[in-house]
Amino acid sequence: MGSNKQVATRPLGKNGPQVPRIGLGLMVLSGMYSTPAPTADRLAFLDEAYKQGARFWDTADEYNDSEDLLGKWFAANPEKRQDIFLATKFAITTVFEDNKVVSHGVDSTPEYCRKAIEESLKRLGVDFVDLYYIHRLDKVTPIEKTMEAMVELKNAGKIKRVGMSECSADSLRRAYAVHPITAVQIEYSPFCRDIESPKIKLLETARELGVAVVCYSPLGNGILTGTIRSKEDFSKPGDLRFILPQLKEENLAHNVAVVDRLAEMAEKKKATPAQLVLAWLLSQGDDVFPIPGTTKAHRLQENLGSLTVPVSSEDDKAIRELGDNIKGGRFQEATGHAFADTPPL
Repeated sequence: MGSNKQVATRPLGKNGPQVPRIGLGLMVLSGMYSTPAPTADRLAFLDEAYKQGARFWDTADEYNDSEDLLGKWFAANPEKRQDIFLATKFAITTVFEDNKVVSHGVDSTPEYCRKAIEESLKRLGVDFVDLYYIHRLDKVTPIEKTMEAMVELKNAGKIKRVGMSECSADSLRRAYAVHPITAVQIEYSPFCRDIESPKIKLLETARELGVAVVCYSPLGNGILTGTIRSKEDFSKPGDLRFILPQLKEENLAHNVAVVDRLAEMAEKKKATPAQLVLAWLLSQGDDVFPIPGTTKAHRLQENLGSLTVPVSSEDDKAIRELGDNIKGGRFQEATGHAFADTPPL
């Protein structure tokens, strides 16, 4: 097992706290891609993450038993709570049964926000979370109303900072006018660069306001690691990735070939494809924080190794060109809640 390590940090947003450049996404640990491992194994993985210095933890109330699992870890390690920068989220009310979506909902009303934080704090067994995200916008509740509830929670000491996910540039600006936003969480990788689009303007707006960009699915739900070669690689019971456009049968072989070219670039740097992709994201600016998810200690170590992989402007151009060749759009577009707007107040 590793020892206590220091991972390079940067401020999360304007005047924000110093957090590790690479966060730990905890969705997969609670079985969104497969049946979760036994609780004891998963708690041991969190011990290892702590030792390796991966202490920016990202979860959500909808990630199966994730908050309960963290609650067990904090109960066993109360003195370590202060070392973890803990983010969770509310607003997605989707229910899965037997790998099928039974109901898909989004609720960003102030009432649901107040109820959700109480339940999250109880499951986590903590007094506050460091960052609380509005996971999705329901497109019915004006963002100002949701923000009023978030400010209330902050004033009550239940949350330290406010984040948003999958919002439009306009929603971010309106939210920020009520209270500063620390981070916006969005899908961002060489295969998904919509945040940069001059039409969407989210990256531009975040930078103008001094809001950090936290990248979910930085490894393209696994395809950018080079470990996905065929459908068999994501067909385990409980794996929800079969719904992703880039992994559909008609796109998969083409996309795997693109990743192979990325792997050749990585090999020249004595790096893995995953390390090159994470290094590429880090090279986009000190305000960009990838949060890859994993369930394996050696993958965690590999991800943290990306901090020392150099990315030149030529590399950046070549990686972007590979990304332009990808087939299949974003799954989030199909849900109707990508880069969501909210009605005026």
